[in-house]
Amino acid sequence: MPGSSSTPPATTARATTTRAVILARGLGTRMREDDAGAALDRAQSAVAAAGMKGMIPIGRPFLDYVISALADAGIRDVCLVIGPEHQAVREYYGALPMTRVRVHFAVQHEPRGTADAVAAARAFAGDETILVLNSDNYYPVSAYRALAALGASGLAGFDRDALVAGSNIPEARIRKFALIECDEHGFMTSIVEKPDDTTYARLAGHALVSMNLWSFSPSIFEACTRVHPSVRGELELQDAVRIAMHEMGERFRVIRCAAGVLDLSNRRDIPAVAARLEGTAVNL
Repeated sequence: MPGSSSTPPATTARATTTRAVILARGLGTRMREDDAGAALDRAQSAVAAAGMKGMIPIGRPFLDYVISALADAGIRDVCLVIGPEHQAVREYYGALPMTRVRVHFAVQHEPRGTADAVAAARAFAGDETILVLNSDNYYPVSAYRALAALGASGLAGFDRDALVAGSNIPEARIRKFALIECDEHGFMTSIVEKPDDTTYARLAGHALVSMNLWSFSPSIFEACTRVHPSVRGELELQDAVRIAMHEMGERFRVIRCAAGVLDLSNRRDIPAVAARLEGTAVNL
């Protein structure tokens, strides 16, 4: 593999991670798109039209399930990165009784990209390692636990076949996700976003799939300040990761996961995710 060596690179381990940042500022463009084929109730349709994917009601807001799973993994403080217009989210969690986890907020004033969203949580993180995840994905508790125990920079790398089998995500969508290459010691050497067919064919046999579940040391915040806008005009978290690796010497341990992830990308995902979460206990 590229970047492999006979001696495993050093990594600085910290205390077990107890803080997580959920990126909930996204515009929800695909979720906002009307879809007559999506069988939603009135409340789900209304929230989907607002684009706030994490608040999609599945008995209760989808984010409640996400935060409960984080608490199961030992996370005690969760920061929601939201926009200034998301006062309803503040009000909901401000009024919700919670005994296992505390919910905090950071404001990303403009939707300038995922690196900018992470940077908004700098005060919350302080000098601690944090988990960072999407607001529209329900990840396995085992992945949270493994990353929290790492206490250093890393990410979850999902086995493609297990992801197809255990998720609500169509295989065609998974083919567009970023692929991770590792060295012989389990550290990431490269991450390839939206691989074309030739690249996918070359990497699919050994690469793992990134679902944007990360563990970051405080160095990520310095890396975020060095990011330049991408071709899409956004400050991308993947670019901050590359800067941390190649300019700052940060090593990212890849935690291998043979499990599925539930994904709320568009309206047609909602019934499938609701069916998968039916009976799931929420304990905040």
